[in-house]
Amino acid sequence: MKNYFWLAASIVGIFLILVLFSFSRTNQEGYVLEHEAAIRHEEPGPHNGGGKTAAYPYFAKVPGLKVAFRKRVLYPGSSIGYHLQEKEEIYYIVQGRGEMTLNGKTFPVSAGDAVLTHAGNRHGLKPSGSDSLTVIINYLLE
Repeated sequence: MKNYFWLAASIVGIFLILVLFSFSRTNQEGYVLEHEAAIRHEEPGPHNGGGKTAAYPYFAKVPGLKVAFRKRVLYPGSSIGYHLQEKEEIYYIVQGRGEMTLNGKTFPVSAGDAVLTHAGNRHGLKPSGSDSLTVIINYLLE
């Protein structure tokens, strides 16, 4: 019985060493890979935008990261609510058409457009028509 215990403990120990070696190799390789299916979750539009959206908070669990990289799908009837921007932020429209409101003025956006909002300005975004709007959002965390 003792021999089986030590055999099992040795196997578990070897497994843990391999797992730790695997993590250290990932860190030494200098990158983090995330798959969107693993981080996707549904939530209402941010900044009281309401409706239904899919959020993809890439690298949100990476300690010490200084930049945010997010993907959001705004389904019809949802939005990123009109809010004050405290730091510079970039919205890149990946797919669909929408309406951006910036300091009270509304203008159309579509796939391939990028909007830089400077700190101190107010903005919001919503899809146009019956299609979803997919956007990549990038901003500093600090």
